[in-house]
Parts: sequence; C-alpha cells; structure tokens
Amino acid sequence: MFTGLIREIATVKTFDGKNLRIHAQYRPQIGDSIAINGACLSVTQLHSDGFTVELGDETRSVIALENYKDRVHIEPAMRLSDRLEGHIVQGHIDCVGTITQIIPQTNATDFHIKVPKKYIKFIIPKGSIAIDGVSLTVNDVYEESFRLTIIPITMRHTLFSTYKIGRRVNIETDMFARYLYYMFKKEKAVDWQTIEHIQALF
Repeated sequence: MFTGLIREIATVKTFDGKNLRIHAQYRPQIGDSIAINGACLSVTQLHSDGFTVELGDETRSVIALENYKDRVHIEPAMRLSDRLEGHIVQGHIDCVGTITQIIPQTNATDFHIKVPKKYIKFIIPKGSIAIDGVSLTVNDVYEESFRLTIIPITMRHTLFSTYKIGRRVNIETDMFARYLYYMFKKEKAVDWQTIEHIQALF
C-alpha cells in the first residue's frame, strides 16, 4: 500500500523494457515494493547509487511506458506506523489517461484528463485519484474526462510542472469506488445492512 505522496523525484539510468534501473537517494532492500509513477514494482537489484526494479508483462501492458525515462516519481510502500496523509493507493494502474487541457488559474492550475469511458464510473467528484502516483482530489467529472486542480506546492514537488497537453499518465482510481461498484453490480448485491455490519467490525 502507498499514500500517493511522492517522496523523491528520481532519475532513470537505463530501461530495457523490462528492467528499470533508478538513480535515487532512497535505499531499499531486495524485494521491497516501490511505486514508480504510481506502479507498484519490486526491487530486484541494489546499486551504490540506487536500485533496479522489474516490470512484468501485465504492468507493461497497462502503464504509459514512454514516461519511464529521464525523471520519475517514487514512493516506498507505507509502513503500518506511517500517517496516512494522502489516500490509500494500491499501486495497481487501472488505465492510461491523456491530458487534454492545462489551464492556469490565479493560484493553481487546472488539468483536464481524458480516460477510457469504461473507467469514468470509478471517478467521483471530490473523490481521490492517483495520477502518476500523486494523490489528488477530483473536482469535476464529465462523460469521458475529469478535472483536477493542482496547487503550487504540488507543482513544485512533483513532475506536474513539466506536463504538456497530450502527455499520457498512469491512473489509479479510488479503491473504495471500485469495490462498491463491483459489490452492487451483482444480482445478489450486498445491502446497506450488511455494509453497516462490516463497518461495525472495524
């Protein structure tokens, strides 16, 4: 699990399509999980200046591979003792979206992102979403796109300041929205009484 708070902007040293070598200050252990541009990957090698992770076939098929060059967002997996400051992020990319508009505001910047239509049902106004691993709040949802407002501190501490119209980004929708959708779409859907009982257990 992750929080969607980027801990470091690291540099890609090499990427052969499967093995991704990262130059970073963070020092993981073999087998550790690290989200890179939001995708949960496992450390396979350690180096004096960073580490290597391996991308499986499924991961390569759903992420924006072209962005695994130059600089990337990284976040180590959270520990049980950590504060949850963003939202619960699994590191499982749902789809790739495309930035269609970037609109500067007085003290923020609006980003409009188009996604495959089948994923829009998991995106909720004022709900959470992870874009390239960054925990963000959705402002508006449209038929095939949504709007985010990026504040200055997020622009400074992530790669969003470098993003251009047409860039593809990794998207992980809110875990709870996905769970609720699949619970209620079944013929024998879970009712609210059952949900309240489950909540009472925690």
